[in-house]
Amino acid sequence: MKNRLRVLRAERNWSQVDLAERLEVSRRTISAIKTEKHDPSLPLLAFRIAHLFQRSIESIFQNDGAN
Repeated sequence: MKNRLRVLRAERNWSQVDLAERLEVSRRTISAIKTEKHDPSLPLLAFRIAHLFQRSIESIFQNDGAN
């Protein structure tokens, strides 16, 4: 799943560690999401990310059509 985490972090000058701490997950999880190796679960992480950046889930994550 494509995402805009790198851009959103850069706009706030946050490192992966900064974002991980704010979301209460590991930096490794953030890295996996950024590189599209992990899709965040909706209730656990996607909603928290959207809330943190004050954006809709759809404005951050886009389904790339791959299964």
